[in-house]
Order: sequence, then structure tokens, then C-alpha cells
Amino acid sequence: MKPNEKISNEIHKVLLKKLYNLGCWGKGHVSESNLPKGFPPHLRGFVIDVAYELRKQEFLVMRPSGHDRQWYLNFAKRQEIEYIIRD
Repeated sequence: MKPNEKISNEIHKVLLKKLYNLGCWGKGHVSESNLPKGFPPHLRGFVIDVAYELRKQEFLVMRPSGHDRQWYLNFAKRQEIEYIIRD
């Protein structure tokens, strides 16, 4: 089951805000297994899908690690990210 567009947009916003508040700009990052934490159980499965969508839009950067993938915000898109999470 795929979430509707409204829920998907809300996950986009909340995920960007979470990484922004954690200061995940390059050196600071979040493991893929920790991305869904803080989301309701019925939406956790969609969070990783949304992260990959945000990666395609170049808002997020993913780098492989020895045990998990690491995710952080793209500094080049900082102004756009701040605009999105401000609303």
C-alpha cells in the first residue's frame, strides 16, 4: 500500500525537519535504520521510500557504511530545505 500524496508530502517535511534539527549536514548523519524512528508504526515502512525520493530530488545524500547506509542533508539545497520546513 502506498501513501497518498498528502501523507507523502508530510513525511517529506517531517523527515527533512528531523535531519535539520539533528544537524545532519555531511559529517553529522543518521543511519538508515534510525530514519523511521519517531514516525507512527503504520508509516514507518514509507519513510525509507520517501528518503529515496528526496535523494532523487537531491535534498538528501546517502553514503554506504560498513553496517548501514548513512543519510544527511545536501548543503547545496539548504535554502530550499529551510523554506520547506518553515511552512
